[in-house]
Amino acid sequence: MFHKTLAVAIVAAGVSLVSASGAVAAPVLTNGSFEAPGLGGGAYSTLNNGDTTITGWTVGGSDIDYIGSYWQASNGSHSLDLNGYISPGSISQTITGLTVGSVYRIFFDMAGNPDSGPALKTLEVDLDGVFQNAFQFDTTGMSHGAMGWTTNSFDFTATGASQLLAFVSTTTGFSGNADHPYSFGPALDNVSIDTLRAAPTAVPEPLTLSVFGAGLAGVVAARRRRRNSAKA
Repeated sequence: MFHKTLAVAIVAAGVSLVSASGAVAAPVLTNGSFEAPGLGGGAYSTLNNGDTTITGWTVGGSDIDYIGSYWQASNGSHSLDLNGYISPGSISQTITGLTVGSVYRIFFDMAGNPDSGPALKTLEVDLDGVFQNAFQFDTTGMSHGAMGWTTNSFDFTATGASQLLAFVSTTTGFSGNADHPYSFGPALDNVSIDTLRAAPTAVPEPLTLSVFGAGLAGVVAARRRRRNSAKA
């Protein structure tokens, strides 16, 4: 009975180690629809490089426009124009709760400022400063009340417990407005993240395997001794 109990315990310990290694924490992305802190009914506000007014996010590049009632949002009542008053900007956030080796999918809605050219608005998505994918949106026929929001996504494999996600405007075509030459950019809203696939389950470490094998060998040897004693 003792040896059977030992064998069961050893097997259970090995299974437990494998199961625990497959656990995946939920990723954390804050304020994906830019609703906090909000503009209190205002049309829009221009935020400059380094600004952290939008909860969880940091402005990069030149500047961006934090959009309230100026046009129709995709989700909630706020969104962004990634080209601010003068030239292209960006917005970034550090995603936490990632598991190395797990595959995640980022979703976001994209449109474009329909006020002026160029008609084709473009942006790229970076992780830890490394380019991931490029996206575009044609604003032809769009308006403040009918922005034509489209949902986009891309997948990535986590290389750390946290990674810096950035949406960067690449819209640099001349708008035709000398006062605001590059200020009509891609619109962004409704950013989210899902776990697509957990990291491969790890096998027990070599030491664990050796202990496991030694334990089973001991059980087998004990049974043989017992049988030999009985025959004698």
